[in-house]
Amino acid sequence: MVEIRQITQAEAIREALEQAMLEDERVMLIGEGVPDPKGIFGTTSGLQEKFGNSRVFDMPLAENGMTGICIGAAISGMRPVIVHQRIDFALLCMDQLVNNAAKWRYMFAGQVNVPLVVRVIVGRGWGQGPQHAQSLQAMFAHVPGLKVVMPSSGYDAKGMLIAAIRDNNPVIYIEHRWLHGISDDVPCEPYSVPLDKAVIRRSGRHATVVAFSFMVVEALLAAKALADLGIDVEVIDARSVRPLDMETIVESVKRTGALIVADTSWKTGGIAGEIVAGVSETAFGFLRHPPLRVALPDLPAPTSHHLTRDYYPDALCLARAIATHLGSDVTDADLVSRLFRTTPHDVPQREFRGPF
Repeated sequence: MVEIRQITQAEAIREALEQAMLEDERVMLIGEGVPDPKGIFGTTSGLQEKFGNSRVFDMPLAENGMTGICIGAAISGMRPVIVHQRIDFALLCMDQLVNNAAKWRYMFAGQVNVPLVVRVIVGRGWGQGPQHAQSLQAMFAHVPGLKVVMPSSGYDAKGMLIAAIRDNNPVIYIEHRWLHGISDDVPCEPYSVPLDKAVIRRSGRHATVVAFSFMVVEALLAAKALADLGIDVEVIDARSVRPLDMETIVESVKRTGALIVADTSWKTGGIAGEIVAGVSETAFGFLRHPPLRVALPDLPAPTSHHLTRDYYPDALCLARAIATHLGSDVTDADLVSRLFRTTPHDVPQREFRGPF
């Protein structure tokens, strides 16, 4: 019998790293703050003590150089996992990721692999501001040769990280720090989750909502409130940004006739637009409403606590957008009464307990 227990997503990530390192001695973990007492939000705690400082170690503030070293190690047969505590820091190693990691296998006709995992963290709160709260998944997904994933559940966080470490291609593994504390049923033994498949988190018939990362949480909260008011929404957790599972999305849209995409990043040039384009190309005749994108406004992320209130779309914002888009007569008071927050707007909603 498979043993399952509830652990947080941070614990699931840590367990995935530990089990991958036990499974394969070529796996190494490196990053700024990896061996620190806080252990990257608890995701690397105790791993240096278990595996030693030759496999788990800190690194200097030299993102480009260290990423290049990890690419070289991957090409040479190691399976490195490099951690950037903010996705913004990965901008400092774009040349290495875009012009080396992503292209190496192609340039050598598939004879050389680059089994590299780059863990990057997104999320807001605590005045992170314009240089520490960006969500840049579309930028990485634009590059052929890079796989980009954004797990939302603890089960997927563990399974997709193990799958990423086992994969022979470079994988950008994006975590949202507001998801680290959400608990989920996670098996004890190692397992993998496909890096190219979306999953339907909630079935529905009136509209398809495709969501990424923490917006899956907001979409499920919105769907529950809308269901009480007669609007039945299907929620798809995209999980992977590249490759996109367009087949699952298109089949859902063919059933519901409406598409809403909820992203954690900006609207212009975002992955939401790519999904809208893909559905428009292959299932335009099934759409009863124009597709809708719910994403960040095209402005840098604010530092001000007051400005962030209107910058980030939440469950209430999403529910309002869906109700209006479908031409529903649901009132704003109906939605507000069901989606009233018991926590400040810049911390995760504690109301959410599943269905992960």
